[in-house]
Amino acid sequence: YCGSQWGAETRTMDHGSQQPQTQHMPGPFPGYTGPQGPYPGQHPALLRLDEVQREIATLGPQVCSYSGLQSDREYKRLERELTRLLLEVDKVETEGRPELQQARKCAAGEVEGLLRYLEGNATHPSRLAIEELTQEAQSLLNEGVVGPFRQGQAQDAFEISEELVEAVQDVAMRLAQVKTGGSVPLRKARYKALTRVCAVQEILEGRVRTHTLALPLSDDTHEAVQRINQVMAQVSGARCQEVALLMGLSGRDSCAHLARVLTELLVELDALDVSSNAAVRNYRKQVVEEINGLLKHLDLEGEGEDTRRYDLAQNDSIREIEAIRGRVSVLREEVLRHGAAGHGTELQGLLTHLDQVDTGRNPCIREARRRAVLEVQALITFLDLWEALGRRNPGPDEPLPHAAVWRVLASLCDLQAQVLGFDGKRADKSYMVLEELLTKQLLALDAVDPQGDQGTKIARKQAVKHAQNILSYLDMKTDEWEY
Repeated sequence: YCGSQWGAETRTMDHGSQQPQTQHMPGPFPGYTGPQGPYPGQHPALLRLDEVQREIATLGPQVCSYSGLQSDREYKRLERELTRLLLEVDKVETEGRPELQQARKCAAGEVEGLLRYLEGNATHPSRLAIEELTQEAQSLLNEGVVGPFRQGQAQDAFEISEELVEAVQDVAMRLAQVKTGGSVPLRKARYKALTRVCAVQEILEGRVRTHTLALPLSDDTHEAVQRINQVMAQVSGARCQEVALLMGLSGRDSCAHLARVLTELLVELDALDVSSNAAVRNYRKQVVEEINGLLKHLDLEGEGEDTRRYDLAQNDSIREIEAIRGRVSVLREEVLRHGAAGHGTELQGLLTHLDQVDTGRNPCIREARRRAVLEVQALITFLDLWEALGRRNPGPDEPLPHAAVWRVLASLCDLQAQVLGFDGKRADKSYMVLEELLTKQLLALDAVDPQGDQGTKIARKQAVKHAQNILSYLDMKTDEWEY
């Protein structure tokens, strides 16, 4: 009976180890003769434990894929079912026989292991961090979008500010960097939260872009314009409803209902005769594009149930990104070892290749691509600075402040080479030394007085940005991000 491993695996489980796996159930237990006389076939205690084992086989995969919190209804159901099984096991009479005691002990251990695994994922610091970031995004969007809409303001009456878009983008970035340690439930929770925040971010960015359009048109332009304007107003309301739905701020509507409403609007727009007026035809096209932009995010209710979406080890796009990163690593080693130049064309080609990688609207793949792009750009900027320093031939009339900026740039070039080759952790002494030296270069630039020279001002500003980019790259290299 101890053939399955729920209990044994989960007792020592951390979130970087493999999750418990469903085992094939052992065959019937051998016949057993108890102290009260022979039983035909299996002993009743073993029969009951065999029934418990079958229930464990059903509940186990549900526990291993659960990605919610302790307060969720599904958590309480699973906990209740497992507790019931534990009580059932405890009621099994062993009659003092070692064989029966061992079988009961194994069954109890498996159920207890599942309970620990369920609780461990629901209360894991990373799971709580995901929930905190989700609530932060909900608060931002409730204040900036959903709240004003519910108070009766038309969306055109309030601005979706760049600050709100940037704040939501920051939440998405921090969500992508939450550590899961390879735990499937934690990956699933992170992915589901990310897809929704990124979808809302895209909706907001689309709204910021279209806000500058000269829409709606005057009703006098064409007989169809009045209806298109009405649809446009409905789309504005639907946008706010969709944000509320995606972020769990709407308890009444559903994504399916909103999708039906938007589809009906598309049908109505398609039926309008606007062939005689190019301006109205273009206006209708823009409204249709807005509706389609909203529709593509309304299929997220079941998103995250397919493990291929968040367990990315075998994902083709990730493999493509990793192949590019492997080539960048080779080029970086050549540059640092031999000071080789002439790789600019290949590096630009790698950037183009990364831009063509299909992220499939997957925020984790999008983040992986972004980080790979930064790796390529870091090597390009190093080569550019190294070549610029090699070409530098200052004249006797060069302003002293300008020369001071170039001295800092020379120091930054040396430090950037060390950062490119750094392969440690933030706790390492070498990391802290690099961080301190880069900070000193920023202070040195801050101390440069351009004395009114415009060229020196521009050079200092570019040098400050370069130093900050090196610090950001060092930070990225050591944040232990995972897919």
